[in-house]
This record gives sequence, C-alpha cells and structure tokens, in this order.
Amino acid sequence: MTPAPCTPPDAPVAPRCSRLRGVIFVTVLAFGVSQAAALPFIAQLGLSPLILGIVAGVLFGNVLKNRLPGCYGPGIHFCARALLRIAVAFFGLRISLQEIAHVGWPGVVVSLLVIGSTLAIGLWCGMKLFGLDRETALLTAAGSAICGAAAVLAFESTLRSAPHKSAVAVGSVVLFGTTSMFFYPFLIQAGWLHLDAQTAGLWLGGTLHEVAQVVGAASTLGPDASHVATIVKMTRVMLLVPVLLLVGLWISRNLRADVLPGRGRLSIPWFAFGFLALVAVNSLQILPSNLHEAVNGLDTFALTMAMTALGMETRFEQIRHAGPRVLATGAILNVWLFGGGLAITLAVQRLMG
Repeated sequence: MTPAPCTPPDAPVAPRCSRLRGVIFVTVLAFGVSQAAALPFIAQLGLSPLILGIVAGVLFGNVLKNRLPGCYGPGIHFCARALLRIAVAFFGLRISLQEIAHVGWPGVVVSLLVIGSTLAIGLWCGMKLFGLDRETALLTAAGSAICGAAAVLAFESTLRSAPHKSAVAVGSVVLFGTTSMFFYPFLIQAGWLHLDAQTAGLWLGGTLHEVAQVVGAASTLGPDASHVATIVKMTRVMLLVPVLLLVGLWISRNLRADVLPGRGRLSIPWFAFGFLALVAVNSLQILPSNLHEAVNGLDTFALTMAMTALGMETRFEQIRHAGPRVLATGAILNVWLFGGGLAITLAVQRLMG
C-alpha cells in the first residue's frame, strides 16, 4: 500500500493542530497554577489562580521564549482572546440580584461612587501626571475600581490592547490589593477604626480589588461583615458591563481625527451581554447546586488559562517600560480607595443606613 503523502505545511488542518497544541500547553500550565493556588500559605495571601496564572505565564513566556515551538502561538493567542471572552461571560453565574437586594441601596450607592471616582482619578493621574497611554491608564483604573484581574481581563478583551499593558495593570492589583487585604482588618481589629459589621463590610467590599481579597479580609471580622462585604463586592462586579458601555460611549465620542478607524474604540462584544444574561439565569435559581459549582469551577480554570496565556505574550522589556508609572498610578488609587472609600462609606451609611 502506498503511504499517504504528508500534509503540506500550509494545509487547512495545520492551524487547527497548532492551536490544539498551544491550548494543551496552556492547560497543563494553568493546572499547575491552580494546584499551587490551593496551597494553604498561598491561599492565605489572597492570591487567586488568576493572579498566579499571569505571573507564571510571564515567567514561562520570557524564560522559554526562544524554546517554545512556533506552532504553540495560535493556541496561546486563542486562550488569551476567545477563551477569555467566554470565561468572563460565565463569571455572571457568581452574582444574583437577590443577594444585591439583600444589602440594599447603600451597597449599590457605595459601589457606584467608588467605581466612578476611581476611574476618573485613575485616568487623570495615569494620563496627565505620568504620561501613560489611555489603554494602560484605563486598565489600571478598572482593576482598582471594579474587580481586580477580572476587570482588567474584560477591558483588555474589548480594548484588544497589548498583553504587557494587562500584565502591569494586574501587577498593581497584586501589590496594593494584597497589602490592603491585611492592612484594613488590622486597623479595625486594633481599634484604630471603629466600624460596625455593616459599615466594615460596605467599606471592604466597596474598596478592595479582588474578590478573593475581599473574602480573605472580611473573614477575619466575622460572618456578618463577611456576608455584606462579599455581596457589595459582587455588586461592583455586576456593574462591570454598564461601566464598559459608558466608557465605550465616552471613548467613541472622543476619538481624535488621527486615530485610524477601528482603533482606540472600545467596542462592546457579545460577552458583555452574555454576562448579564447569566446573572439573570443565576437569579432565577434554576441550576442545580452541583452543576452551578462545577460550572463556576470550570470558569475559574478558564480564566486562569486566559491569564496564563496573556502572561506568556508579555515581555519583561515591556513591563519595565511602563511598570513604575503604572505602580505610581496604582499607589494614588490605593490611597483614594482607603481614604475616599472610607469617607464615601461613612457618608452613605449616615444618609441611608
């Protein structure tokens, strides 16, 4: 029997094969990251698999940048783009309208004021004070204002920005969010801040960066504070899509004449509406609890894969270029979240509590 001829390099099947190889490589690396994130001493630091994923991706991508087979590229890019959008959409299954209603208007008002003010301050400081480009400033501000790495992912997906801009924005979330996770509860437990459980929960949920950081910080203050903080934090997460829509409208109206069509515009993709649809599904409580937990677990793993892939497309030289200015912007935002966020919380509690 005559052997079948080899498939030419440019045959249609080749891109699919190379994409699969890259996806498998990212999957294996993300699995190792997930196992590391489950270790007790890492979990206590509030470092989610998403954050560890981008760190591991940056390390692998730079150490092995000349050793990885070129055919891995399409699969890595697929995880950093298409898989990312799917995973962000399924993040909506973590939120329900009933939980948000349980905390009431104070949680919504605190979330709105914190998000709006933090985005405005982050954009102004990043672009005017430190000369960051609009994409990097927006990613950094979004990570601080809404929900840490998940917000950076959502904005990165719609902006289609360079991977290193997401990496430095996530770095700001890691540094200042982790520091605040330990600092905020310490101030309350030491008696330097006299806050009841409701007010403490509003403050922690309304100002800390990551969901994991909110859970870790609030858990030290008791179940009442932890419950309020978690719901307020998820309220901020749900506001991600309206913020994307409003920011997209603002950017579209302020495009400069020298910007090429299709660049610089924050288009709202389907995943934003998928996110809202899944919030509605979760609010209907029609999914069995075991299925709900399984889907959320798979979604966390998919987000970890996306962050790992983004890290692998990032180079140290790019991080060094923007890193100090992004960290300076993040530091100013962290000071605002601490002082301004506390002032907002106390004012809302006084007026609406």
